[in-house]
Amino acid sequence: MRAPLSILIYQRVLAAPDPLFPERLHARRFEQQLRLLTRCFRLMPLARAVAHLAEGTLPARAACLTFDHGYAEHASVALPLLQRHGVPDTFFIAASYLDGGCTWSDIVTEVVRNAPGERLNLARSGFASYDIGCPQRRRAVIEMLLAALRLLPPHERLVRARSMARRITPTMLSSDQLLALHRAGMEVGAHPLHDSALASLSNAAARAEIAAGRSRIEDILQAPVRLFAYPSGKPGEDFEQRHALMLRAQGFQAAVGMGRGAARSGSDLFALPRFAPCAQAGGAFLLRLAGNLFARA
Repeated sequence: MRAPLSILIYQRVLAAPDPLFPERLHARRFEQQLRLLTRCFRLMPLARAVAHLAEGTLPARAACLTFDHGYAEHASVALPLLQRHGVPDTFFIAASYLDGGCTWSDIVTEVVRNAPGERLNLARSGFASYDIGCPQRRRAVIEMLLAALRLLPPHERLVRARSMARRITPTMLSSDQLLALHRAGMEVGAHPLHDSALASLSNAAARAEIAAGRSRIEDILQAPVRLFAYPSGKPGEDFEQRHALMLRAQGFQAAVGMGRGAARSGSDLFALPRFAPCAQAGGAFLLRLAGNLFARA
């Protein structure tokens, strides 16, 4: 049987542990994971791994790391650690977030995290007044608000989130930081311009989102972008075969989604599975990686 390809997806890697969300990945733990990965896998740039996968020449224990969305900490926290350990990575960028952007979920989280006092009144945003008198209650309110807003259409979701905040602190990459990732030898791929699930758009809108997101990144890098990541990335729910055809027509090399399992010879290069490793290190981390190799993609 030909060698499988494990593709890992990361989103945030914080500079320090988050007291409100202690399970979230931070720099020290990410570096522990990198040490384990370099010992147990052959880490490759995604474009090279995809080429080997298509040719049936993938080496044993091949794996790729990817980051989504384009957080500023990808340049300030992740990049130095990747360079220290000689690990290649692919950063998928939602270009509309560049230079001052912030996701709707991060807006909500920071509003509740930083709210003064023991109650938070969100009546003006269509919600109620909430007890946030301890960290556990603040976290519960965050999770409740995220769950409620997730049910709304993307534009309305963002408007409601923004209405909660008096001031929004940017969390995403600047153009200069994106260029620094590229110049450091990291691969850069594209999301749709506004990070929208393609299945929620008309065919014309989906084509335009794909093309505009890629074009803005290429303008910054002055280099071609040939890799794509579907937002959310559930096959049949967030993207469909028609979107793979759009990407092929626009000259992309491959696209990644979400889902357990490893890619193998014969896998659809425009629906490659990625899985999120646990935020721990050590045995639990390696066990999850091993389990993914045997999961059905």
